[in-house]
Amino acid sequence: MRSLITDIAGIRVGHAQDRRLASGTTAILFDAPVTAGVDVRGGGPGTRETDLLDPERTVAAIDALVLSGGSAFGLDAAAGVVARLAETGRGFSVGAARVPIVPAAVLFDLLNGGDKAWGRFSPYRDLGYAAARAAAPAFALGSVGAGMGATTAGLKGGLGSASAPVAGTPAHVGALAAVNAFGRVTVGEGPWFWASPFEVGAEFGGRGFPPTMPADAFAWPSKELPGANTTLAVVATDAILTKAQARRLAVMAQDGLARAIHPVHTPLDGDVVFAVATGRVPLADPVGDLARLGDAAARVLARSVAIGVFEATALAAGPPAWRDRHGG
Repeated sequence: MRSLITDIAGIRVGHAQDRRLASGTTAILFDAPVTAGVDVRGGGPGTRETDLLDPERTVAAIDALVLSGGSAFGLDAAAGVVARLAETGRGFSVGAARVPIVPAAVLFDLLNGGDKAWGRFSPYRDLGYAAARAAAPAFALGSVGAGMGATTAGLKGGLGSASAPVAGTPAHVGALAAVNAFGRVTVGEGPWFWASPFEVGAEFGGRGFPPTMPADAFAWPSKELPGANTTLAVVATDAILTKAQARRLAVMAQDGLARAIHPVHTPLDGDVVFAVATGRVPLADPVGDLARLGDAAARVLARSVAIGVFEATALAAGPPAWRDRHGG
């Protein structure tokens, strides 16, 4: 296992980014359609086709997900992924037509110093297409894809991923997060991550929790423009779930953001968590095992947030990376 979301069989991830633009896109592709749900808690989300994921909606499964920078412009990235999937014959069958089902969510990275003077059409459709073509089981972390232009309070943001078995069940969970938070992922200005109680090995530095709580632990972040944020995430499992159960998994997984970022879910954040189930492992107890899945997903998502910041590298403008400030 790579400790990536792609440890869940049937999932591939691809990135496309432009360092001059200081932005990018991440595509999460599924080898076969998957059951999905979503939980939106940010006060200012930017999304596409999330209504379709409600349990009462007709379409039962999706072909891909897209996380992108670019705010509303970044929603164009989903069209690029749709185009790539259409080339390969994927999509929901409507008579002789096939329509790829690709929900998406975006984060705000328009003021991070990159060149956003793209003219009439944004580059995100092409970035989405390139990300879909690059999708593979192994993928990079840090300042890549949707994490390219991401920032947090005082530190460069990034893209992280992790996975784990679910104790007491035969299932596994994985997570992927693009961390562009208004809040801090560290305890004050120090090197300790809020998610450190959930760290496996030294995947984000092995610093643990501070021996005593620093005075600035809960200080209000100094990040400018509190509306220029959002953390986007996907949690995945190989369990068999209904759409309603996938929605509940997304709800429980949101606790991972609260354990890793302070503060989170602010009025103009667009925080969104998708949950997908590839449907390969039956659950013996639909209620108890789903609770175990949700608990594991929250812990894996908290790890993914910290890993994304730990692996990030700084842009020419903007805050330093964690490694720049605190070492390797």
